[in-house]
Amino acid sequence: MKEKESDSGKYIRIGTALYKLVQRPLISGDCMEDKILWSYETLRQDYGKNNLPEIEKYDGFCMIPDHINYQKVHGTYLNQYEPICHVPCSGEFPHIRTFLEHIFGEQMELGLDYLQLLFVRSTQMLPILLLVSKERNTGKTTFLRFLKMIFGKNATFNTNEDFRSQFNADWANRLLVLVDELLLNKMEDTEKIKNLSTAGDYKIEAKGKDRREIEFFAKFVLCSNNEKNPIIIPREEVRFWVRRVNPVEKDNIYLREQMAKEIPYFLYFLISRKLSTRNESRMWFTPLQLETPALQKIKKYNTNKIEIEIASYCRDVMERLGQDKMVGCPADFFGVIRDAGLRADISQIRNILKDNWSLHSDKNSDYTFYRIEINGDVSPVKRKGRYLEITKDVVDKILL
Repeated sequence: MKEKESDSGKYIRIGTALYKLVQRPLISGDCMEDKILWSYETLRQDYGKNNLPEIEKYDGFCMIPDHINYQKVHGTYLNQYEPICHVPCSGEFPHIRTFLEHIFGEQMELGLDYLQLLFVRSTQMLPILLLVSKERNTGKTTFLRFLKMIFGKNATFNTNEDFRSQFNADWANRLLVLVDELLLNKMEDTEKIKNLSTAGDYKIEAKGKDRREIEFFAKFVLCSNNEKNPIIIPREEVRFWVRRVNPVEKDNIYLREQMAKEIPYFLYFLISRKLSTRNESRMWFTPLQLETPALQKIKKYNTNKIEIEIASYCRDVMERLGQDKMVGCPADFFGVIRDAGLRADISQIRNILKDNWSLHSDKNSDYTFYRIEINGDVSPVKRKGRYLEITKDVVDKILL
């Protein structure tokens, strides 16, 4: 067994809290610096009361991302954003270029712009990048690992459950939040990621600590084997960039190591390269630039299937009753959607009726909802609530 190395003796004080700086060994053989909360009593036990090591003192932590002119200290604050371990230099990067051409295809220039903005303009809001493919061995996970290799501790892997937890201190202050095997099929999940992607400030919370507000600049890169419904994307949503990735033609088991060696050359290229796009929206790219068949496929599955089912149901009721309008609440159509074998929550149905169809519920009173029975008969059901009036004209616009 290798003997324990001598204590590095590096300690810092942030406010009134003492930390020890340690080098945590990695599987690769490298080390990563960690800050471990320490105690003055342990320090005295290790060194003796009269032989304490020098301790650097700071008023607090700050989080300022910068890959070009990185500063560890800003005034009396220690920067928690980690420096990258690569020094950009001129050179060729054939393996990285070929891999990115595989990921971004005909949108290669947009992909390079995205990575360039990540590196040189870290606080710029960017679209939520989602890579999908039902096939295996496509390189989706390799792309996430490639980003992790570049940005190190400033990128973190999340699970689907992490977005639903109230505790977010381990990812809310990172540059990149990476998710493999994405499956978030509730509208509230989509709303959370959408809102985070354009949030300037965010409340960070850790177990046993008070919530505090931070400047939020994280970007989301997601991967999924589900091409139809990895996440709910409404028809009008413009914050997602979805790309379908094909399987690699020839597997290269050494690709990760080859790309790792080329990263300094690739970063030099990003620094020197002229962007192919201009800043034309709050997320830099325009919706038209991000439009892909893969995005339309998810929108069609998530929105149109439910929307068409509601519209078809309303038209069937009107035709059977010989009327040109009917009334109902989102909760009424929740049962309709469930009986049709589809999945949707009340908020998604409400968004369709109120946002997509521009309907309003002003009255809270008794109304009659009509239910189509298994035998085809239409049965009136007395209800009370804030009902919406749906006309034949509205339904026809959806179905025609």
